[in-house]
Amino acid sequence: MSVLTVAQVRHRYLVLHGLRWLPVGLLIPVIILLMQERGLTLTQIGLAVAAQGVVVLALELPTGGFADALGRKPVLVVASLVGLVSTGLLVVADSFALLIVVWALQGVFRALDSGPLESWYVDSTLAADPDARYENGLGQGGTVLGLVMAAGALLSGALVALGPIGPVSALTGPVIAAVGLQVVYLVALLALLTERRAVTGPGVLRVSVREAPRMVGEAFGLLRRSRVLLALVAVELFWGFGMATFEGLLPIRLAEVVADADRAATLLGPANTAAWLASAGGAALTPLLIRWLGAAPGAAVLRILQGITVVGMALFAGPTGVLLAFIACYTVHGASNPLHMGLLHRQVAGPYRTSLISLNSMVAMPAAALGGVVLGYIGDRAGVSTAMLVGAVVLAVAAPLYLPAWRAGRHPAGDGREAGVPDTGPSPGDSAPATRPSEDGVPAAGPPGVPAARPSGDGESVAGQAQRTEVSGTTAV
Repeated sequence: MSVLTVAQVRHRYLVLHGLRWLPVGLLIPVIILLMQERGLTLTQIGLAVAAQGVVVLALELPTGGFADALGRKPVLVVASLVGLVSTGLLVVADSFALLIVVWALQGVFRALDSGPLESWYVDSTLAADPDARYENGLGQGGTVLGLVMAAGALLSGALVALGPIGPVSALTGPVIAAVGLQVVYLVALLALLTERRAVTGPGVLRVSVREAPRMVGEAFGLLRRSRVLLALVAVELFWGFGMATFEGLLPIRLAEVVADADRAATLLGPANTAAWLASAGGAALTPLLIRWLGAAPGAAVLRILQGITVVGMALFAGPTGVLLAFIACYTVHGASNPLHMGLLHRQVAGPYRTSLISLNSMVAMPAAALGGVVLGYIGDRAGVSTAMLVGAVVLAVAAPLYLPAWRAGRHPAGDGREAGVPDTGPSPGDSAPATRPSEDGVPAAGPPGVPAARPSGDGESVAGQAQRTEVSGTTAV
């Protein structure tokens, strides 16, 4: 199997990333309305959706360990199959029990899917060229995410506008289309994602099952040994909590401003499309932010700016101001994701990468749930605007947590990572890695052809700087 070039790896990553999220864009506008159409109450829908969060919380880290130990492609293929079954079941789900099964399967899908594709892209890029600028590709991934989500929302609206077709209701049409697109994604995944594994077969699976807990343990060990990683993961706690403001409270705030829930729902359709396009634009601005401010300072500034946009949503008196602040919030969100994930990627490489990304993703789930409960309670007692202001403060106070990454970048030690944080370790199925001594005398091993990024004076890798994409909460269908 020939080694892919940096450009080939990036192009394949962007194609797969877009195909992964396009079906989600179709589902988001209709999924709640579809369940209501089938006779389910909002309380039942809320309880069923909670099944996804419980499953993700339980499986996020173990599945990340499997991806690191077994390989990214097998895990992504299984994830795609589970997602396909879940969406297919959604086509006919008309009971509370079936809806719980749909969302539980979505939880399995998300836990398996979180991290492997991005980790494959970064490792494959560095394998092709140790000095490659993988960060720009991650930023382009954020742009692709915004574009396909916007396109999916528009396509979903067009399918609903066609009306029912025979026994298929108007709201079921986008779900069927999403099933078809998931099949396309699975085929593309099998064709485009290539992974070099020295050993394959049942033996590797057995070894991977045994190795997964060790990978998870090592991921936690990295947090214990690295203040930089601990601070970066802690950002997710504040970020996840604060996201309840623009994911959950914004529709209520808009309905309050226009004094009409139906009109608010009408306005939110095109506003969501514009917001995702703005998110894509924000991700495209990432290279400029890195050149102007640097990755860690830029990420810190964006935390504060996002808090300010939420203040705008809380205080503007008219729908135009509220929606402009909402779109600005998503612009900042799109730019923030690549910077945060790039800083995280820079701290670890090789077989621990997906476990760490899964850990980062996992902490956002309980934080988002807590944010929804706490801010909802404040909204009931003191008003939606007050709740949004509290969420804005929580988003902004995460900014200082980027200081350790900034300091580490200005004063790199040894290989650019904190002492005691390994670059990588041997993975089942890899050929024996070469070892070299680290600054503290502990051997740091790496799989063949996957060198660690080297730091430059400002803490960015020599290749450049880095980036992320994530859709959270109930939108992670």
